[in-house]
Amino acid sequence: MPTILHLVGPGGSGKTSVGPLLGALLNWRFLDLDAEFMRSEGDIAQCIGTHGHEGYARRNLSVYLALRQAANVPTVLALSSGFMAYAADIDPGYATVRRDIEANPLTALLLPSFELEPCVETIVKRQLARPYLAGNSAREEQRIRERFPLFMALQCTRFRSDSSPMQIASEVERFARSTLSTLAGEHMQSVVSRPSTRPT
Repeated sequence: MPTILHLVGPGGSGKTSVGPLLGALLNWRFLDLDAEFMRSEGDIAQCIGTHGHEGYARRNLSVYLALRQAANVPTVLALSSGFMAYAADIDPGYATVRRDIEANPLTALLLPSFELEPCVETIVKRQLARPYLAGNSAREEQRIRERFPLFMALQCTRFRSDSSPMQIASEVERFARSTLSTLAGEHMQSVVSRPSTRPT
């Protein structure tokens, strides 16, 4: 399966700002799950209004799986803000997908702070600066407060996203190259250590 680096984090954590820069640094394709959902399924808010949040989540999972199956080149993939926080029973396969993403050595979690209050303050400020979201302070604060413990519990590599997008992208690039080098070394070691099946 092609290499995929997942960018995980709440809305306002910097995934869509860092992702294209990271893709360019690695010379990989960049995909934004939200953008791909809107391309194939239509407006997200309208989908939620019609099918409810669980219906949207199931459709978003399907879009993700289709992207993963179709991937034929190394890819940086920015996940939707709530993708890792869906209810476990939205789809029979969701729990496995979530575990696979969390366990992937290349998964990177972006948060402006690893402490709750500074994270909430920054995320709410960034989200309210996006007029197309038509958000409000109370709703954005509630969302990040609910999801912050879920993100912090993820067993993947964390990056603070409180610097410039290029600085963050460069840090994640170094992490990705180091991880890929380690994985390549482990693969070669396993090949060398494999017992020979040739006749003596």
